Amino acid sequence: MAQEINMLALVKGSERYVFLFNEKNRGELLRTLGRYASNPDLNFTWYDAAVLSQKIRQETTHSSTGPVQNTALPAATPHSQRNHRNITMPKKDIR
Repeated sequence: MAQEINMLALVKGSERYVFLFNEKNRGELLRTLGRYASNPDLNFTWYDAAVLSQKIRQETTHSSTGPVQNTALPAATPHSQRNHRNITMPKKDIR
C-alpha cells in the first residue's frame, strides 16, 4: 500500500523551511507553524504560517481528487520589508 507524502517549502533569505506531511500528521504540522511564527529567533511570520496553513489545507483537500498543480504561494504584502520566495513541490507517492 502506498503512503502519500506532501512537501511544502518556504525560502526566506538564508532560512529554508521544508515540511513533509501526510494526512495523519497534518494537525501537528499546523501547530508547528504556529510555534515557528511565535519564535522571535526565526524570520517566520504569522503571515507565513497563515499562507502555508491554507496551502496545507488545499493539498489535503485535493489529495482525494487528484494531483495538485505546482503553484507558488503568494508573496508577502507590498508593505513588508522582507524578501519572500515561496516554493511548493508536487506530491509524491512513496511505495
